[in-house]
Amino acid sequence: MKLIKFVLAALAIACTASQVQAQVVKKTSETEKKKSQSQVSSRQKDFYEVAEPSDADLQWKKIVYRELDLTKGKNAALYYPEEPNEDGESLFYIIMRRVANGEINVYEWLDGREMFTDAYKYKVSNLLDRFHILYAHAKGSTEKAPKYVIENADIPGSEVLSYYIIEKWEFDTRSNKMRCRVDAICPVLHREDEYGVTQKWPMFWVKLNDIRPYIAQQFVFTDNDNNLLRYNLDDFFKLNMYSGEIYKVKNLRNQTLRMQFPDDKAYKHAQDSIERRLRQFDKELWVPSREELLAQKEAREKAELAAAGEDADENADSPASDDEKATEKKTSTKRGTKSVKSTKSTKSTKSTKTKTKTKTAKVKTREVKTNSGAVRSVRNRKK
Repeated sequence: MKLIKFVLAALAIACTASQVQAQVVKKTSETEKKKSQSQVSSRQKDFYEVAEPSDADLQWKKIVYRELDLTKGKNAALYYPEEPNEDGESLFYIIMRRVANGEINVYEWLDGREMFTDAYKYKVSNLLDRFHILYAHAKGSTEKAPKYVIENADIPGSEVLSYYIIEKWEFDTRSNKMRCRVDAICPVLHREDEYGVTQKWPMFWVKLNDIRPYIAQQFVFTDNDNNLLRYNLDDFFKLNMYSGEIYKVKNLRNQTLRMQFPDDKAYKHAQDSIERRLRQFDKELWVPSREELLAQKEAREKAELAAAGEDADENADSPASDDEKATEKKTSTKRGTKSVKSTKSTKSTKSTKTKTKTKTAKVKTREVKTNSGAVRSVRNRKK
């Protein structure tokens, strides 16, 4: 009996040891998986990096600044989920995690004059202190390579309601194509001041090439009708799936469109004209083909026919006044009388012409009779 109890106890100890070992292996595998997901190799960085074309290969370039409102349209894919869950993280959480770990560099907001150089790199501790984000020093943090730990509740992801982006519209002479690429993004905090007025606080600029390897791992919903995650955040910017308003175009005075056009109508007109020029610039460079010319001609003819039909409908639908009707009646009666008179006159002229012809004929015959011989009349004879 003692031997049996001893064997059973040994088996129980072995089972518990195996369970503990399995849990340890599972935890280590999960931590290694998380580390592998968070850490990006240099090969991955080189794979996702989009090389900037040289100025020698460019024929034309336009730098445009847009504001993406996360409460409108497809831009909501950058905002949700508000907090990290099983679906992943929002764009701002991904950026702040990498900034706290010292994996990417961020640059100061200089009121429209962006300088992506080492002199304008943002110190992470100053950034966190300025925007009142609580943090703690992580393990392995040093003065040269500081690392910080930020809790999810302390990251103000719900307050980032818009982004500023820098677009570069470039016409490449090698490919003879026009392309638009996003160069940098800036998260904007929307916070209320002491008077209850919501103010916008641009935080920092980050190069999109620096965060491409990290945002390429986060897939997002782009359509409510299709729940399959087909695009990631890198595709979202690469394919220009966002929608935003132009608030500035690079110029010598460094003025925004609102500063140049204070009136709302003029401001909206300037935005639309810039957008239209950017979209049509590539099309205006080439001579249209025969099919395009025929399509333009058909569209022009359809527009003319539609305009003519609208004018006819307007004339038919417009009610005429009593005076106009009276004048129409008068003119119609006068024309009618004129026409009757004219018919009568034509008939009389025809009859007179025929009568004059017959008379002239009779006169001629009489003249011929009188001229034929010197014969006296019967009356003269009787006398």
